Amino acid sequence: MEKNVIELYSKAKVRVRYAETDKMGFVYNGMYLTYFEVGRTEFMRGIGLPYSEFEKQGYQLPLISAHVDFKSPAYFEDELVIEAMLKFEYKPTMKITYNILRADTTIAIGYTVHSFINAISKKPVKPPKVFIEALENANKKNNKE
Repeated sequence: MEKNVIELYSKAKVRVRYAETDKMGFVYNGMYLTYFEVGRTEFMRGIGLPYSEFEKQGYQLPLISAHVDFKSPAYFEDELVIEAMLKFEYKPTMKITYNILRADTTIAIGYTVHSFINAISKKPVKPPKVFIEALENANKKNNKE
């Protein structure tokens, strides 16, 4: 791992609901951003800073960019695993990469990029101390295991 970089990883599971599929029987392409959000919110919970607490601290993480590559279709009742990986470089934005799997099959890969903003003014801010401390604590915990 590079100096001044924190790398963390989390997993979440979802089961595809019928309403998430299209006429072809595939998971509708727009759902993948929702699945990314599931991975991201579970990532935040996993570092000890649920998104709701992050907002109570006065910050938000608006999406500024997203990308999805579709590899294989997912279907109604599939159990999907959403892997979320963050390589945090102490910059004013953060990029989370995602891998969505059904068993050993990659369904989709992609990323989202977020900026940090003040929840009241909606103006960009540096990564807040509460976020950096949560990352550092989670990183220390992971390195002990």
